[in-house]
Amino acid sequence: MINIPKGTKDVLPDESYKWQYIESVVRRIAKNFGANEIRTPTFEHTELFLRGVGDTTDIVNKEMYTFEDKGKRSITLKPEGTAGVARSFIENGLSNRAMPLKMYYITPVFRYERPQAGRLREHHQFGVEFYGAKGADTDAEVILLAYSVLTELGLNVKLNINSMGCEKCRKDYNSALKEYLKDNLNDLCETCQTRYEKNPLRILDCKVETCKKLVKNAPKITDYLCDDCKAHFENLKSLLDLAGLSYTVNPLIVRGLDYYTKTVFEFVTADLGSQGTVCGGGRYDNLISQLGGGNVPGVGFGMGIERLLMLMEAKGINIPQGENCKVFIAAMGEEAYKKAFEIVSELRQKGVYADLDHMERGIKAQFKYSDKINAEYVAVIGDNELAEGYLNLKKMQDGSVEKLPVNGLIDRF
Repeated sequence: MINIPKGTKDVLPDESYKWQYIESVVRRIAKNFGANEIRTPTFEHTELFLRGVGDTTDIVNKEMYTFEDKGKRSITLKPEGTAGVARSFIENGLSNRAMPLKMYYITPVFRYERPQAGRLREHHQFGVEFYGAKGADTDAEVILLAYSVLTELGLNVKLNINSMGCEKCRKDYNSALKEYLKDNLNDLCETCQTRYEKNPLRILDCKVETCKKLVKNAPKITDYLCDDCKAHFENLKSLLDLAGLSYTVNPLIVRGLDYYTKTVFEFVTADLGSQGTVCGGGRYDNLISQLGGGNVPGVGFGMGIERLLMLMEAKGINIPQGENCKVFIAAMGEEAYKKAFEIVSELRQKGVYADLDHMERGIKAQFKYSDKINAEYVAVIGDNELAEGYLNLKKMQDGSVEKLPVNGLIDRF
């Protein structure tokens, strides 16, 4: 037998309604904020992620599924959603559309890493990308969109925010951070020793305990913001206050990707242990220009759908199963089955969830099957019913029975 690859998971028919529910919630809320769906390919040229995500990130260095196709081109299964959307924005001339351009996606992403709670090698993300507006009000709107989704799903989360400043702020802060860490270089993990030279800011994001202890009292990046970045961050806080959304300024939030500037944020929960982040995002004003486009600011977030499901199940949140079978027709005899098939076909054409037996079961077994699929009504058609032109329609919840003309079942529903 061939088994499923490690780090992947089947979504079985009796589980898919959970995914459909979450997707319906995120689509509805994204639409309420004016966002339309964008769909980009599952794989892209590897260069897109080298230039967009950054060659100092763990994603590019360790986690990408990269291969050479038959045309000798380097191709990568997308490890995150933003770079592909940015590429599409440039390639399709979306900068000519009315701004801001608000988009969302629901997509599989692929990362070769140790499978962990809520994070598989193939997992799925809901993400939002707003392009064209540079103000903190857009940051606040994106944060509120994420919060609306999380609370609609019944989750209790806390918002952490920070600012990574601009290139000028970051240059000054990197110098201060390196000065702070220089006497403790040997105590950093091997990865962070490399980051010290290439991208010291990423040391703040390290999950190794020794590194976390070392940066606990490190200089705060918010103390190094230029006037413009400081005003942007203060405006964001005031807008979140106006919206009544509480937050904590966490100077250790830097996000793991190189394209972030200014605002970064996370929604966290204690219900996932050490892996408590359920949504992360921020502003990336230089990404489009890095990829060869114009000077177009952007802001967005991503959240893992598997994590949302895991958290909802841990909290005992009931997920609606959607519509059950409205009417099941139990048929006895060849002519009765033909009539049942005819009626079911017409009911379905009229938008009614209807079904009938396909396993040549007896009448008792058909009733048992109708119970298993939670049919609301069962109509019985046999030779006698056909001869009389009437059938019995049973409401399964209370056992009540009503007599209807055989051809009147369609009008009944």
